[in-house]
Amino acid sequence: MKTIKNKQIAIVGGGPGGLTLARILQMNGAGVKVYERDVNRNVRVQGTTLDLHNDSGLKALRKAGLMEAFNASYRPGADKLCITDKHANILLDEFSIEEGESARPEIDRGPLRGILLDSLQPGTVVWDSNFASLERQASSIKIEFKNGTAAYADLVIAADGANSRIRPYITAVKPFYVGVTAVEGTVYDSENTIPHIHQLLRGGKIFTMGDERSLIVSSKGDGSLSFLIGFNADEFWVKNSGIDFADKVQVLAWFKTAFAGWAPIWDDLFVHAGSAFIPRPQYCMPVDQSWEALPDLTMLGDAAHLMPPYAGEGVNMAMLDALELAECLLSDDFSDTHTAIAAYEKQMRARAAEIAQMTLEQTAVLHSPQALAHLLEMFRPVE
Repeated sequence: MKTIKNKQIAIVGGGPGGLTLARILQMNGAGVKVYERDVNRNVRVQGTTLDLHNDSGLKALRKAGLMEAFNASYRPGADKLCITDKHANILLDEFSIEEGESARPEIDRGPLRGILLDSLQPGTVVWDSNFASLERQASSIKIEFKNGTAAYADLVIAADGANSRIRPYITAVKPFYVGVTAVEGTVYDSENTIPHIHQLLRGGKIFTMGDERSLIVSSKGDGSLSFLIGFNADEFWVKNSGIDFADKVQVLAWFKTAFAGWAPIWDDLFVHAGSAFIPRPQYCMPVDQSWEALPDLTMLGDAAHLMPPYAGEGVNMAMLDALELAECLLSDDFSDTHTAIAAYEKQMRARAAEIAQMTLEQTAVLHSPQALAHLLEMFRPVE
């Protein structure tokens, strides 16, 4: 680890990618701090469950020595799904398939974050640190936060997600809109609140396609479910729609109109949503993006290669980024951080370009007339 010996490393962002990187670096004696904008670790972690892949997310956890903790926390069976049409007719039911070892085990974001946080040395994460700006000084980088505090580091890694404020210090390349917008919602205590959908869900996922629209429902270990509805729309649909996404009545009225002909069962998701809906226009970084490597600043995860969620690759890519960046920084094959970062970024961009292209294709087909046929072909058991 000669390239980072006696260097202070700052990771901005305490998601799975940033925390995985901190864990692997710490295991190897590096000096690292994670600066996270959440006030503390008890803030509710939103979003759907995560399916970790053997050659990326799980590979990183193995390297981090955390598979035992993962195996104690993931949810067996949560990766199973049923596929329905818009009328809620079941077309494929994985729950009827005999149980076997999952190739993509599911874990909620909260427990995964907890595993990673618990693996770090006390004081590694500095909470309530919302990034404001950075500037290079004589021998280090000064990072300023919105609460008025500052930190100094020799090397800064942006792990601050889709709307990264650090990325512009590295490259001017911006994401493009992919033509699909999604609306996310959450229903708490689904077993009692919406029992019909809960029974269809059975602790796993529901994929419903029709009319070039998608609905994905995911169970969570706390008894809640999250859902994501996707549809083709203009880039500025959210602003131009005039919908107040904190108003369930408005959102339900929109859904009943935009998804006319869909079974009434799906209305319950909107009637019983437990918090404000989150509109999410879908963006992707250009697959051919490039930039000149810097000696003291790099990025991983969505900050580096934002892409839509319709291939389930986001968290896996971030964790694999963390593993590969750590390996480059710890390797004796590089004479300094500049060459180590350049090597990491070259392989990261190549890998991300391939996955992004696949994700764009998947996003398009799931919002096309061929969506159901495509899904059934993907998930139908091999005879």
